[in-house]
Amino acid sequence: MIRKTLCMFALGVGLISDAGAQEFVYPAKGQSPDQQKSDEAACYSWAVQQSGFDPAKPVQQAAAKPPTTATGTTPGAGARGAVRGAVVGEVVGGDAGAGAAAGAVAARGQSRRQNASAAQQGQQQQQAATQQQQASFGNARAACLEGRGYTVK
Repeated sequence: MIRKTLCMFALGVGLISDAGAQEFVYPAKGQSPDQQKSDEAACYSWAVQQSGFDPAKPVQQAAAKPPTTATGTTPGAGARGAVRGAVVGEVVGGDAGAGAAAGAVAARGQSRRQNASAAQQGQQQQQAATQQQQASFGNARAACLEGRGYTVK
């Protein structure tokens, strides 16, 4: 668990440092400011076309989340847990009612943890995909500008 937390922290720091990174474009062949603006606009469009990512447009969210109840559990988790708990309670202690109650509570808790974990994984995957798309866009834009005689850092 600690390792996972450290990995998340490192990923977050990486996203923050990348988000704050600024790219500088120098007209190495004496291009005028108007020519530089025109070239940057053309390279921006070309990079969007090549990478399939436009930083000016908001990122689309991933597929819809699986249905959950108001308490964040998967529908039916409590009922399934109650059935299992009743069977175990009857076999082990002769009290199916207490086993059903305990099974329902345990199943709902497990369902919440699984749903939270799945949501966190989905968010991590979305962040990684966005970061990869941003890098691809930046590389394409830099390649275009360098091809037009600019130094990009």
